[in-house]
Amino acid sequence: MLSENQGKCMEPAPRRILTASLLSLAVTVVLLAGCGRQSDADGTAQAPASSAESALPAPVAEAPADAPVALTDVIETSGQAVVGISYAAGLDRYPGLAKALQDYAAAARGELQQAVDGLGNDKPSMPYELSLAFEKQLETADLVVVKAEGSRYTGGAHGEPLVARFVWLPQQGRMLTADELVADAKGWKAISDHVADQLRERVATRLSSEDMEPGELQESLRSASRMIADGTGAKADNFRQFEPLTDASGKVTALRFVFPPYQVGPYSEGTQTADVPAAVLAPLVAPEYAPLFAHS
Repeated sequence: MLSENQGKCMEPAPRRILTASLLSLAVTVVLLAGCGRQSDADGTAQAPASSAESALPAPVAEAPADAPVALTDVIETSGQAVVGISYAAGLDRYPGLAKALQDYAAAARGELQQAVDGLGNDKPSMPYELSLAFEKQLETADLVVVKAEGSRYTGGAHGEPLVARFVWLPQQGRMLTADELVADAKGWKAISDHVADQLRERVATRLSSEDMEPGELQESLRSASRMIADGTGAKADNFRQFEPLTDASGKVTALRFVFPPYQVGPYSEGTQTADVPAAVLAPLVAPEYAPLFAHS
């Protein structure tokens, strides 16, 4: 059997030129295919790997937590779906935070793709859609807060709201979560009571301004109170979405708890919030986070 070099030497000149041309064309096709997948860097779902890609060895270890993460905006359209994902500038300065945002976007997109796959070759009457924006709410030496808002539409009367908050501690290089912030069940009971009172007062004011019969008003108030009680029960999971409010020195003066549609009210009432001041929170938060809060 001839070696590759021997084979090339024995080929006539025209055939060698044709072979080189075909090789050049193949390289160009591979490069163009790679360009079509450059959105993979933004953490969105990738197309199934080809047989050649499947043959590559698995990575021996995960990337380090501080490995750079590129947050790339995504705009894609097809006959079945539309995807739009945007990131505020500068968030990739914090690799751990950027990875969390990327993972959230990838999960949201994965659920959209699952719905699209369920269509088969059918085309929906309205394209399925994912719209998601990550906005920087706050950036200090101690806190970086990112707001994620959007919706995912996979049929029906309206889209599914996407509501999330990310509170990053740059000094520690990690996320601040509700269950770490207040680890005591007694603390969540105090927060729950404070928030529920605000929400009930707000809905009572709104309903009393509407032209309703007394019986209808009382029933509406009872229904609203039940939803509020269910959505603000004294556990960290009900308060996992929050954003710190700070003063000029960067100290936290209050926490704004965020409740997506359906958690404490019907879809028509949208996302609701309730603020809990530092004076209430100070004795409730874990000691290691007390320095973040303003003291009266």
